[in-house]
Amino acid sequence: RHEVHLLEARTVRWGASGRHGGQVCSRQRKEQDELEHMLGMDHARALCALSEEAKDSVRHLIRRHEIDCAYKNGIAHPDHKPGYAEHSKRYVEKLNREYGYEQIRYLDSAEMARITGSEGYHGGTLDRGAGHLHPLNYAQGLAHAAHALGARIFEDCRVQSYTASDGVTLRTQTHTVRAEKLVLACNGYLEKLEPRLGGRIMPINNFVAATQPLDADTVQQLNPEDVAIADSRFVVNYYRLSEDKRLLFGGGENYRAGFPGDIAAFVRKPMTQVYPQLDGVQIDYAWGGTLAVSLNRLPHFGSLDREQVIYAQGYSGQGVALATLAGKLIAEKIGGESSRFARFADLPTPMFPGGTLLRWPGMVLGMLYYAMRDRF
Repeated sequence: RHEVHLLEARTVRWGASGRHGGQVCSRQRKEQDELEHMLGMDHARALCALSEEAKDSVRHLIRRHEIDCAYKNGIAHPDHKPGYAEHSKRYVEKLNREYGYEQIRYLDSAEMARITGSEGYHGGTLDRGAGHLHPLNYAQGLAHAAHALGARIFEDCRVQSYTASDGVTLRTQTHTVRAEKLVLACNGYLEKLEPRLGGRIMPINNFVAATQPLDADTVQQLNPEDVAIADSRFVVNYYRLSEDKRLLFGGGENYRAGFPGDIAAFVRKPMTQVYPQLDGVQIDYAWGGTLAVSLNRLPHFGSLDREQVIYAQGYSGQGVALATLAGKLIAEKIGGESSRFARFADLPTPMFPGGTLLRWPGMVLGMLYYAMRDRF
């Protein structure tokens, strides 16, 4: 048993942890056949099994700690280009046949139009083994559970620097803290705290708008099965219904320190491209959060300074399940069993070209290229 202190720069759930799209995703951002080619069959299968455990861990924590976060099953992944749909069909067959994963099925364009309420897609998949939840309530529930189990949480306690020699010494504006081990769980908010890690992730701001509550007919038209949706665009559109039947639509991102002056108008554009019928709908709330992507969209785990410092970052939009699992694997590693943590630590995580200095202009150019591909 370890004494755990959480030093939180703002408040627990303040950043993207409480503001994301709430999607509990299956597997990694790279598909299994690509992972097989990159890592070998054993490693690829181990990652798939761990991703299933990640989703199970989310559901287990919700049940165990009675977290009221409205968990529901189902994520649809619609394809916005005809050629993508045939690939999705083949990939579903592979997962069914080679991985025994039968909770995913292929949808043709008519089925996808019914599920999503949009005529702009050409087919895709429906994954009933994935799910969605209220992100703020989930993060808050985890914080309450950790506190009840003995963790001490210090909010408004930004770590300004640290050194690792014989143990770790952390410095905040007002205090010095000594610890046996340090876990860096900063993701998109790492900033300059650890330069050795900064060049392997890129902070990205993503934005969500919440419409006014929708009437029953509109809800039935847009999302009759109450699933979450994440489309095939490189800059993903992701959306779902809230418990009070608002459309929560995530769309658009930027790569600088600030958010747009009018987030609602920023998100309305991609929202009405998917749902032209919502052109005049009122947007009651809009917000943003900062996540971190890696260059190859695989998570970046590892350790520094003779394993006194352990880190996990770069979830690339799939942090609900993977970050939950990361906590479990880090605890195992601290307890002396590191084999499962090593499955992620052994993943290739290349540096952004130019490191932290040039990653921003490089990312902007890359995103412009992929935005053009999405469009044409």
